[in-house]
Amino acid sequence: MSSSDDDTPLAAAKRKGPATNGSGPKSQNIIPKSVDRAMDKANKAANNAPAGISIRNGPVDEMDLDEPTANGTSKRKARGSMGNGHSYKEMSEEEDEKPLNKRRRVSRPQPPSDSESDEIPLASKKSRPKPIPAAKKPPGITAAAIGESSDSDTPLGEKLAKEKVKIEKRAEKEAKAIRREEKLSAGPKQRASKDSSGEATTAKKVKKESTNGTSTTPRKKTNGVKKEDSDDEPLVHKAPAKKKVAARSETPKAKKAKNVKTEQTEQDQAAEDEEEEYRWWEDPTKGDGTKKWTTLEHAGVVFPPPYEPLPKSVRMRYEGKPVDLAPEAEEVAGFFGAMLNSTHNVENPTFQKNFFADFQKMLKESGGATDKNGNQVQVKEFAKCDFQPIFDYYDAQRTEKKALPAAEKKKLKAEKDAAEAPYMHCLWDGRKQKVGNFRVEPPGLFRGRGEHPKTGRVKARVQPEQITINIGEEATVPAPPEGHRWKEIKHDQEGTWLAMWQENINGAYKYVMLAANSDVKGQSDHKKFEKARELKKHIDRIRQDYTAELKHEVMANRQRATAVYLIDKFALRAGNEKGDDEADTVGCCSLKFEHVSLKPPNTVIFDFLGKDSIRFYDEVEVDSQVFKNLKIFKKAPKSEGDEIFDRLTTDGLNKHLSNYMPGLTAKVFRTYNASYTMSTLLKDMKSAGTVPEKVKDYNAANRKVAILCNHKRTVAAGHESQMEKLTDKIKGLKYQKWRVKQMMIDIEPKIKKKKGAEYFELEEDLDEEWIHEHQKFLADELRTKIEKKFAKENEKLKADGEKELKDKELEERLEAVDELTQKFKKENKSGKVQAEGKGASIEKFEANIDKIDQRISTMLVQAEDKEGNKEVALGTSKINYIDPRLTVVFSKKFGVPIEKFFSKTLREKFNWAIKSVDEDWEF
Repeated sequence: MSSSDDDTPLAAAKRKGPATNGSGPKSQNIIPKSVDRAMDKANKAANNAPAGISIRNGPVDEMDLDEPTANGTSKRKARGSMGNGHSYKEMSEEEDEKPLNKRRRVSRPQPPSDSESDEIPLASKKSRPKPIPAAKKPPGITAAAIGESSDSDTPLGEKLAKEKVKIEKRAEKEAKAIRREEKLSAGPKQRASKDSSGEATTAKKVKKESTNGTSTTPRKKTNGVKKEDSDDEPLVHKAPAKKKVAARSETPKAKKAKNVKTEQTEQDQAAEDEEEEYRWWEDPTKGDGTKKWTTLEHAGVVFPPPYEPLPKSVRMRYEGKPVDLAPEAEEVAGFFGAMLNSTHNVENPTFQKNFFADFQKMLKESGGATDKNGNQVQVKEFAKCDFQPIFDYYDAQRTEKKALPAAEKKKLKAEKDAAEAPYMHCLWDGRKQKVGNFRVEPPGLFRGRGEHPKTGRVKARVQPEQITINIGEEATVPAPPEGHRWKEIKHDQEGTWLAMWQENINGAYKYVMLAANSDVKGQSDHKKFEKARELKKHIDRIRQDYTAELKHEVMANRQRATAVYLIDKFALRAGNEKGDDEADTVGCCSLKFEHVSLKPPNTVIFDFLGKDSIRFYDEVEVDSQVFKNLKIFKKAPKSEGDEIFDRLTTDGLNKHLSNYMPGLTAKVFRTYNASYTMSTLLKDMKSAGTVPEKVKDYNAANRKVAILCNHKRTVAAGHESQMEKLTDKIKGLKYQKWRVKQMMIDIEPKIKKKKGAEYFELEEDLDEEWIHEHQKFLADELRTKIEKKFAKENEKLKADGEKELKDKELEERLEAVDELTQKFKKENKSGKVQAEGKGASIEKFEANIDKIDQRISTMLVQAEDKEGNKEVALGTSKINYIDPRLTVVFSKKFGVPIEKFFSKTLREKFNWAIKSVDEDWEF
């Protein structure tokens, strides 16, 4: 049979025609050239300025929700990367393998067609109900945010867009240089073998895609990665492995010492242990296979304490009367009662509805509620329930616990630590490793993030019968609590979890994993950033391909290219389909008609619920072809509820990306773009001055990365108050400096004429009203300091069995507060300040003023830095997206202690990064 055009994938796609199935794609298979020409003509006047930078950034910070709340958001709480508050889900997400965690796919009913213009932003369409009500929009880019001057005539957005294009061109040159260098370093035969095998492999992949109607633009060169390439092999400037002592040139003294046997001291042994530290990042064989461990021993998990019934005097009230509940139902009532101070949750109608439904179910199962005479009470209405007595009881307990003496708190903590000590570490291949979170989650009420549909549901107590233990075959299996048994014992050497169970709210699996500073977690981070480094070799070809495919006739290919453009340029997450009982959060591939508004000539407005049900609002300028494509993707018969990328799935997108290099997924672009941008900025950076000034330079680069890569956040609710406190501290130092200058006049009146009256004047921002308030603050601060010191001394005396200080002693000490207050009154009246301190002299006061000036200078730098960071989650980008080795490079290159960037926990987490690179390392 002869080949013809009718046998091509394009022809096959044309024969299929538009999908008519209600649950299938509504877009046409093929985009007619007439459609392209018509839109090109309409968009002829479109502004083709460089795209890729947000006009506005980040999620909207407040929303007024309509009822019923189908969508919505809450302010996302800031959280550290690590700590006991981490959920097992969050910890498991960092692993490459996610067992038993697949989302189910569901089809959605298609709403009727809407012929309304796509070019009108949804916020102004009155006839269509808003999926997400209007809210205060986040601020746009400011010059101050990236440390730039606002005097330039060039618009900042355009300036940043041009800088982004410049960085992308630099990346293109580097990618070509890396491939050229690799090709030259390979031998002729090996190079020929690689070329032929690489071409053949890629050709097969492209042909296979073409057969399925998802072909890429034909390529002459391979876009695949040779099998010989290792995921863990660094691309350039790999830090050299630690050389053995024997390999170094020995001095005569060393040679002589070599033949002399000496007895090892404890210090020598410690030094040897340090030398033998397991530097897994220098072991190229580690992490290549699927087997994660050979031997594994651990003590299992720690269960929360059993429920303690409330005192008989504490009861929930129904219709104003106390009712008796079975312990199971009383515990559930206690969950709600204990959190009455969390109005954000307990006043949420969805939270109330879900809680009350589960509470009534528990009442039914446990025998119901009774009055004081034992008569049944039908608890039918939530509004008639009064949980205040329960709250008062638990609140009093919390207050009592806070008021415990420091010695008692220390004792209780020591007892708890001793009880949990066996669970804190495991033996992983014979090495002691810290376990991340060995505690089983206690029962309570599910809160979720944003407007989760299941918020308020009861999280059931996890029993040993639900828990699967993963442990070595030769190891002793930890004993379950008396009278119980484990669900199952596994010896899964491919898993990095120690225990797991399924929670009852979302059916998600919770895992006990190793701590962030363990070898296994470190290897996971290392692999993640090495994967981003590997993308350096292919980024130019990927961008070239998707740019070409933005005009592809096949709808599926054009949708895919547009999605990759948005993921690469604007850091959108790929997104997955959600079930009906899950929060309606979306990403790029699952964007719906109503989530995208188009404003000519080339502005796109995104407005949807993103990760963790946080509302994402962003206005971006895109390439004119991308704007045209989105307009095509929204064409009738599509309407509200229909997916924009209806011929694209996240799995399909990631499968396509893996053709360029093994393991490449959409999320790698976020890490690559942030790390490569930071690397580029560091190469051109010349940081000087004090340590705070250098830290400010680093943060400025981090902010620039966030803006260029579109990683932004809502301004924190407490930002303004924090800035006010910092401003007051600076003004307080200025006032202190003024007082010292007045003391100089007190001991040498002629100095006022010598230095000039202006030197001794109050600064403009220190008015009389503020000074009086500050003086009162200083007096109150002194009072608090004296009282705390007195209480601490008494605690110590009591702990040592000695007699405590009397209240009269405290009264005598507090006289200093009255003296200070009187001194300020006198100063305010006379305008003079008496010299203080022993041996007062002009030289001492001038030295004091220099110190105060230095403190003011440091605080001003901190204030400027804090203000610039208000819209940027520097911690998130620094920990999750920017390769930590780049921070280490900055630290070593400019002599800034790594402690200024990484906390103790982060230093443990990124120990591999700190020890594996020097200042010459490149991403």
